[in-house]
Amino acid sequence: MEIFKLLHSLLDPERIIQLGGLLLVVAIVFAETGLMIGFFLPGDSLLFTVGLFCALQVLPVPILIVLATITAAAIIGDQVGYWSGRLLGQKLFEKPDSRLFKRKYLEQTRAFYQRWGASAIILGRFVPIVRTFAPILAGAVQFPPKTFVLYNVSGAFLWVVSLVLAGYGLGRAFPWLRQYIELIALGIVFLSVLPLLRTWWKERQRQKTLSMS
Repeated sequence: MEIFKLLHSLLDPERIIQLGGLLLVVAIVFAETGLMIGFFLPGDSLLFTVGLFCALQVLPVPILIVLATITAAAIIGDQVGYWSGRLLGQKLFEKPDSRLFKRKYLEQTRAFYQRWGASAIILGRFVPIVRTFAPILAGAVQFPPKTFVLYNVSGAFLWVVSLVLAGYGLGRAFPWLRQYIELIALGIVFLSVLPLLRTWWKERQRQKTLSMS
């Protein structure tokens, strides 16, 4: 029961900030972008909530420090994921399914790559599951390391700054938004998975067309 309570806490952005402050946020951002088991963590809604709570002084940390530390965690996380993928190579696709890993997640990420090309490293930051597996897949297919660093830094900066400052700006303008944080988090999750659903639907339609021809 304690494990389930802990997992539930890790899915609640407000609870995460209350439990561990900026340090726990940084750890979660690193885990979601650098470890294959971090795909279920609430990255987008967490970043927005961090910005909102900074504006409301629930998280009494200067916004520039928040942006710098979380961006660094996102960059380092992707680099760890990239080199893990490079080390594992094709063995990654032979890894058996478990509770925390499904090969379908890699296939969904591959489909996203096929749709968006190298820019998937940047765009994937805003899409759950893809955010976790994009750097790993980039490493597995031997994506050039120097080019990956460029896309990694760009994507991390855009992802963190846009979401944290969105929460910060709205928190400064509308302090009463805190009482609707759960609805806002759900809305962010819904919007963030739309690109993945769109890619999945198009791939499914393409497979149907091929099977009928």
